[in-house]
Amino acid sequence: MRTLAFQMPDRGGGPSGPRMRVGRPSRRARTLLMTLGVLAVLAMAFIMFAGFWTDWLWFRSVDYSTVFTTTLWTKVGLFAVFGLLMAGAVGLNIWLAHRLRPPLSAMSMEQQSLDRYRMSVAPYRMWLLLGVSALVGLIAGASAAGQWKTWLMYVNGVPFGTKDPQFNLDVSFYTFDLPWYRFLLGFGFAAVVLSVIAAAVVHYLYGGLRVTSPGARATAAATGHLSVLLGLFVTLKAVAYWLDRYGLAVKSSDFKAADNWTGLRYVDANAYLPAKTILVAIAAICAVLFFATLWRRTWQLPVIGFGLMVLSAILIGGLYPAIVQKFQVQPNEQAKESPYVEKNIKATRDAYGVAGASVTDYAGLPDPKADKKVLRQEANTTASIRLLDPNIVSPAFQQLQQNKGYYGFPATLAVDRYKGQDTVIGLRELNLAGIPKNNWINDHFRYTHGYGVVAAKGTEVAPGGQPVFTESGLPAKGDLGTYEQRIYYGEETKQYSIVGGPQKELDYADDTGEKETTYKGDSGVSLGNPVNRAAYALAFNEPQILYSGAIGDGSKILYHRTPKERVEAVAPWLTIDGAVYPAVIDGRVQWIVDAYTTTNGYPYASRTRLGDSTADSLTNSQRAVVAQENQVNYIRNSVKATVDAYDGTVKLYQWDSKDPVLKTWMKAFPGTVKSKQEISPALMEHLRYPQDLFKVQRELLTRYHVTDPQTFLSGSEVWAVPDDPTTKEGTAVPPYYLSMKMPGQKDPNQAFSLTTTLTPNGRDNLSAFMAVNADPTTAEYGKIQLLKLPTQNPVDGPKLVQARFNSKPEIAQEINILSRGDSQVEYGNLLTVPLDKGMLYVEPVYVRGGGLKYPLLKKVLVTYGDQTAFEDTLEKALNVVFGAESATTPPTEPTVPPGDGTTTPPGSQDPTVKAALTDAQKAVDEADKAMKAGDWTAYGKAQSDLQAALKRAVDAEAKLKEPAAGS
Repeated sequence: MRTLAFQMPDRGGGPSGPRMRVGRPSRRARTLLMTLGVLAVLAMAFIMFAGFWTDWLWFRSVDYSTVFTTTLWTKVGLFAVFGLLMAGAVGLNIWLAHRLRPPLSAMSMEQQSLDRYRMSVAPYRMWLLLGVSALVGLIAGASAAGQWKTWLMYVNGVPFGTKDPQFNLDVSFYTFDLPWYRFLLGFGFAAVVLSVIAAAVVHYLYGGLRVTSPGARATAAATGHLSVLLGLFVTLKAVAYWLDRYGLAVKSSDFKAADNWTGLRYVDANAYLPAKTILVAIAAICAVLFFATLWRRTWQLPVIGFGLMVLSAILIGGLYPAIVQKFQVQPNEQAKESPYVEKNIKATRDAYGVAGASVTDYAGLPDPKADKKVLRQEANTTASIRLLDPNIVSPAFQQLQQNKGYYGFPATLAVDRYKGQDTVIGLRELNLAGIPKNNWINDHFRYTHGYGVVAAKGTEVAPGGQPVFTESGLPAKGDLGTYEQRIYYGEETKQYSIVGGPQKELDYADDTGEKETTYKGDSGVSLGNPVNRAAYALAFNEPQILYSGAIGDGSKILYHRTPKERVEAVAPWLTIDGAVYPAVIDGRVQWIVDAYTTTNGYPYASRTRLGDSTADSLTNSQRAVVAQENQVNYIRNSVKATVDAYDGTVKLYQWDSKDPVLKTWMKAFPGTVKSKQEISPALMEHLRYPQDLFKVQRELLTRYHVTDPQTFLSGSEVWAVPDDPTTKEGTAVPPYYLSMKMPGQKDPNQAFSLTTTLTPNGRDNLSAFMAVNADPTTAEYGKIQLLKLPTQNPVDGPKLVQARFNSKPEIAQEINILSRGDSQVEYGNLLTVPLDKGMLYVEPVYVRGGGLKYPLLKKVLVTYGDQTAFEDTLEKALNVVFGAESATTPPTEPTVPPGDGTTTPPGSQDPTVKAALTDAQKAVDEADKAMKAGDWTAYGKAQSDLQAALKRAVDAEAKLKEPAAGS
């Protein structure tokens, strides 16, 4: 009888009889199939190898191989350790469940139906055990490998030296330790849950658990096994409750006084925190009850304990805090929440680097008794008004300095300083779309680089409205001296190039013909051996790399060629600013990249989404921030990086020597970041305060300029970033770089600054003017100043100022004239400058139309107080606004450097242009008379005459500039 109990019925057999002979493949066919199988395996192995090998070659070529190896071995280590742990945990419990199976199966329909499965599993039991364990191990290992940053920050964490106000723990516990503990806890939960599921399935399959069979539903062995696993689960839950206590310091929640509140509130400190502590004790007791089933062999007590734990979690963790919030906090919210709001304000201001921001009251309205002549003079000395808008003049650079169709400039140019002069600068980069004939050789061998820097004065334009170039031509000449002009790495250089081999490259073309060159730089990966060529042919899906005769000795492949892409690759722990910019430094063109260290675990500091807070009217895919994590509550501009435009060399410099996050990453990747002392004086002159950091800070300061908890809670002082008044998209106004003096500034010299305006929430008048010193060569670098305007005497904000411009009849009429026909008016950056208690607004107005494909500066709008002017030049507009002339009025016809693509004679002095403009004015007058008289025939004729006159003026002016455009 006992022997029969162990026998499994033979469910898989059938009637015996002669078997059919199936034809076997021939020896040759078997050999062929085996060969194909081996080749397929080798091909798959090489595909995986190619990705690894090309990555290694690239990191080695840029001298950052330690980043690759550290990251790789960290991922491999985490994958192996946690994969084995998960596989071991699940496999052990499957084996244990099988070992604890009952010796006899119950005689029931349920067990009889399971016989077939037991019989099917029996021959493959070991393989199934290994297969299931390996599968869960692979999944867990891959998940753990993705936590390589969390692990490196945990083992290399550096103390902040600042403690949170609730638990008195160093901030590093929350930023470096707590995320790792949470990962371990999550891994533990996953391992226990998968073990419970696997063990339960095996126990059921072998009769340890029964659903419909008579008698006990579980054997004593199955009960003990599963209860231990459930006890481990409840133990982990107790640990989770304990960590949740600290998690309250970095927890985000909706709160009336702030859109994204972080940290403990009154209800957290006085209800949730005690509740979590009580739940820790309850969960620990419940776990002991589960473990006790090893001796009692009954589920009664642990089930009761688990039910009490769930009920306690609902009552203590949910209902009790709701009661406290309803009956204690809401009736006296300001008094209850004020201490916690104060902690949040302090932590947020510290975490975003705005704790030192000064707020100064500012009248915003000019003194009516002020001397007009003095004001006129101060308008010249307070700020260098930048008339050249880098967001508009790119087409002018393109038209006047492109020279060849295969060159191009970015849509938004950069603002820098050269010899104390605000300068608009751009690189003449390669534009593959302009290549005369696109093919593989031209795209990747012949046309490989751009050529030269083009720069123009930011505060001046030529009389015709064109930029005054200080560096121009091909090859470029001007104020920047001698430097390596070839641009192999740039914002627009997204394709790979193969250089240095037998195929010559086009260098540049001038009047004497095309010049050729061969790349001599150190960058790039050698294609000198067949393994590398095969790997890159596979990586780039380009078979010709493997066999092309254009590749030979010395050939190297250049890729990852945009500055942001290169910095992000060598420092994957950095967040990259959206606006990179070029500078000529020590005979080389260097891309300067601002980079940030961030974290999402700073206690009490409110969070922000980088993608939202850094977006403005100029943001596009090219200028968007490259964020490692979008939601953060701590940010520092801790690294300044450079990328050489010729050889692609990447250098990282430690900018914030006090930042503990950067110190942590420098421990993890030693030798990758150079010290701040290694920044050369020439490079230091071109560094600046980064735009994206400034935009994040201004977003935070719309609420956190308030330091009084009562005022913060009331929400009466909330500001907003205004929309850009020159666009119709409703996007935020971008900040502007400007050399200026702030009110009360002791230094008589203008400081290179980054500025913006702020408005009341929901209104268009001005709340504050915000500026930060952007010049790192000064002691005041990084100092944020807020000029707070009064609420009782509202001052017009950017939108209202723009509306005032557009509503003045005389200005509207001139704008109408400028935009007649096929001409188009484009408004430049609306610059705001504090001047003697008032606000000076300046906006350049460009016109694009006729035969011209690029905008020309034609007018300047200026307003101060209740005075507004719309004149041909800034000097004239300022004279009109202040009713006085400057004692140091610059010449009306600035000297234009040779070869800059402009002509000296102003178009307004040409008799043809003068006559055409006179006819245009007559046509406008005739049109007005006809409209008033209702004579629409005469009105139509006047409109035709106006368009004809404007076309004559534009054509005549264009002819004056033809030699310039062709230079």
